[in-house]
Amino acid sequence: MKTLIQKVEPDTNQSFACRVYETPHFETNWHKHPEYELITILKGHGTALIGDHVCDYKMHDVFFIAGNLPHWFRKHHPSMVCSVLVVHFTGDCWGPGFLQMPEMKAIQTLLKKNNGLLLQKRLKKGIVPAMHALHEARGIDKLLQLFQCLHTIGTSTQYKILTEDFHDPAVAVNPAIEKIIDYSFKHFLEPVTLEEIAGVANMTIPTFCRFFKKNIKKTYFDFIRDLRISHACKLLTSTSKPILEVCYESGYKSWAHFSKQFKEVKAQTPSEYRREFV
Repeated sequence: MKTLIQKVEPDTNQSFACRVYETPHFETNWHKHPEYELITILKGHGTALIGDHVCDYKMHDVFFIAGNLPHWFRKHHPSMVCSVLVVHFTGDCWGPGFLQMPEMKAIQTLLKKNNGLLLQKRLKKGIVPAMHALHEARGIDKLLQLFQCLHTIGTSTQYKILTEDFHDPAVAVNPAIEKIIDYSFKHFLEPVTLEEIAGVANMTIPTFCRFFKKNIKKTYFDFIRDLRISHACKLLTSTSKPILEVCYESGYKSWAHFSKQFKEVKAQTPSEYRREFV
């Protein structure tokens, strides 16, 4: 799979970039960049694909994404206005040797990981205002605020690891992957066959299966499963619909199949998951 390589330019007179992006500039397809990314959602909600992980995103969520880790934040409705505050920085933008200082140990350890993280609990609550302060700061204060954010994340355990050591060999754009993901997001609540999706990619079924598994690190039907379970989680936490109705509205025809797949992905039942958010 070849991935869109996004070019990120530092802010004027800064070694890194800190910007707010709003629709339509928020909408970037499957892409990656060498810069690390710290992103908080200001407005809107949708589905995030980070490496091989699928999850929902909503207002105030905070993600930390390693450099060269492919990702895509897709809003739930085409007419929705989404907005994010994003910090982009390279691991050496402060010059060689700087992170080798003892005081930088927590940041150095954080940046060595090839992870996608979802911040949680008090860590998320603390990082959101810190990112806003970073956006407003200027000069050396802006840099110090970034160090503080990274140090806070590096010394905490209040995050969920979304993906680890995801290696994407691609270096250019291949329209096939965008077609596959775009079609999947539009049709994951419907029955999708391998013949159908292989046709979208203009591949034979065996070629498509190898292509998808090699690059997304999971089968296509596991990917569809993750999209459906992510949708079910959104319904469980944002509505009071009966769980059986959530099952059917998430693309499942069988309660047993839904229950089994939900537990495979979330390691708990739908009712247990919902109780965590009540």
